[in-house]
Amino acid sequence: MTTSQVAPPGGEPPQDFATWYRSELPRVCRALALATGDVGLGEEAAAEAFARALASWDRVGRMASPGAWVYTVALNEARRTWRRSRLERRYLERQRLEDVPAPSAPDDTLWRAVAALPPRARTAVALRYVADLPEAEIADVMNVHRGTVAATLSTARRQLAATLGPALNGEPR
Repeated sequence: MTTSQVAPPGGEPPQDFATWYRSELPRVCRALALATGDVGLGEEAAAEAFARALASWDRVGRMASPGAWVYTVALNEARRTWRRSRLERRYLERQRLEDVPAPSAPDDTLWRAVAALPPRARTAVALRYVADLPEAEIADVMNVHRGTVAATLSTARRQLAATLGPALNGEPR
């Protein structure tokens, strides 16, 4: 009996996977590299096929030709990889590439005024106006009541208006 043949059920017990793996792996990798034209793809497909053979070794080891089973699984894996690559290429070709303008630079005066707010107010402002969260979610994030968030934002807006009002009107601060 050769290393790629194992007796059918009721005959000899299946051979040791490790022994069979060591003897078959180089041949399977070479054959798949030649069949696929890609050494890396051949090795990856062979590795996947042997991993599946190990997972089902009780059944695969009793087949008349576990080597043929491994070749079949490996070639199917290579084909699946080719199909996936082809689908990915077609998907990418369908995507429209658009130039997205860079966001405008933030107004330093505004961010300096926000940075000058107390930590709770600064956090509430960032979550509301940058992260665009509603007050209920801000309350969850900050672990406070919704009313606290509303009051904090109201106070922060008044402080920002007082700080930025003169600057917005062109007056020195």
